[in-house]
Amino acid sequence: MATPIIVFQLKLLLLIVFVVQFSAANRPSLVDTFRSIIKPKADSTTWAVLVAGSKEYFNYRHQADICHAYQILKKGGLKDEHIIVFMYDDIANDPENPRPGVIINSPNGSDVYAGVPKDYTGESVITANFYAVLLGNKTAVKGGSGKVVASKPKDRIFVYYADHGGPGLLGMPSMNTSDYIYANDFIQVLKTKHAGGTYDKMVIYVEACESGSIFQGLLPKNLNIYVTTASNAEESSWGTYCPGLTPPPPPEFNTCLGDLYSISWMEDSDSKDLTHETLQQQYLRVKKRTLNNNSSEGSHVMQYGTLSIRKETVSNYQGSATRKISADPFHTFDTMGVINQRDVDLYLMRQKYERLTDGTQQQNDLLKKIKEITAYRAYLDSSVNMIKRYLLGSGDGPVRDEGSALVDDWDCLKFMVRTFETHCGSLTQYGMKHTRTFANICNSGVTKKAMDEATRKSCSSFN
Repeated sequence: MATPIIVFQLKLLLLIVFVVQFSAANRPSLVDTFRSIIKPKADSTTWAVLVAGSKEYFNYRHQADICHAYQILKKGGLKDEHIIVFMYDDIANDPENPRPGVIINSPNGSDVYAGVPKDYTGESVITANFYAVLLGNKTAVKGGSGKVVASKPKDRIFVYYADHGGPGLLGMPSMNTSDYIYANDFIQVLKTKHAGGTYDKMVIYVEACESGSIFQGLLPKNLNIYVTTASNAEESSWGTYCPGLTPPPPPEFNTCLGDLYSISWMEDSDSKDLTHETLQQQYLRVKKRTLNNNSSEGSHVMQYGTLSIRKETVSNYQGSATRKISADPFHTFDTMGVINQRDVDLYLMRQKYERLTDGTQQQNDLLKKIKEITAYRAYLDSSVNMIKRYLLGSGDGPVRDEGSALVDDWDCLKFMVRTFETHCGSLTQYGMKHTRTFANICNSGVTKKAMDEATRKSCSSFN
């Protein structure tokens, strides 16, 4: 028979278990705790800068990405006065567009072009304007609407860029030597913005090949800036929703509608309550989908900077207004048909060639163009390889520590790019991949005189 003391102890134990279970059931989760604590400060504003760095119809997907991003932010409650859009604006009414005045970003997607502000279009889509807008420097802006990020200390900023890239640089529509976005310059702009005390936190998403190289070893962790990139510092990113692949665009479209990383984060944003999804949760979902089932046709989404920001909800940067959640039926983690960003133009030309009537002038002209582009790419590859042999012999230059910046002397890299384009011609979107070789040459301590002589000699042999 149980003694009174044992009975009392059993009752006390049951009471403790009940209290603990009740407390656990009503205690918010760790994620919910972060959500309740990390919210935009009172009287703060969320700003956004959206940049499509390309032009021409075969690059349709970049402007489609940017337009889709605008629609997400608009539905989230951001005002047009706080969203600044850079896009060349040449594809909606391009003769090849089967739906004039309309841009879509997925096979059954709605028009994402409607209502998009035309802040900086055509020749005003330049690096200098991008920097001036981000810094809130109205006097430095040339052309365009003149709208800038006039942010204040409590404000948040969302930046999204989509285009071609290469090790250490991002493209802009002119593809002019003087208009690349170099990693060190961009990081300096971010440091200047932080030093000015004109924002609370910033989130940056970048779609481009080797986009990790823009931040790896360069972005300090104390700027209150959180970044995710479509790829690491050494791999390509991928176009998707392309003709002949799965899933394809509507049959009348001979172009890729989106980019794998970009459609992954945007279709996630469309299908989730962003007030309950953290940046980290979105990063993990996008990372999984962009890896494309661990295939060779996928990339590693990376994150850099102030990683504590990832605990915040996506709504802090993409808007918290109540909106209709609309899951795209193509939003799937199944393997996606994709094309290397650098090969999309030729791929689309070949797709078009196959559909044209044999022997027509149009088909012959297109074949000639395909051959010219293919030959120029072979010339670029051969020229760079010859320069490398002249300056580095059979090696690749010094091995950099893992996580290091691409190059130490960025002026040297810029000189090498400028010298190559002076003597050899434009790198083009395809040739941007060769900046890693140029960086290796700089890291080897090669003199500028030797670079100039080797480049001149190499390219004159092909002319």
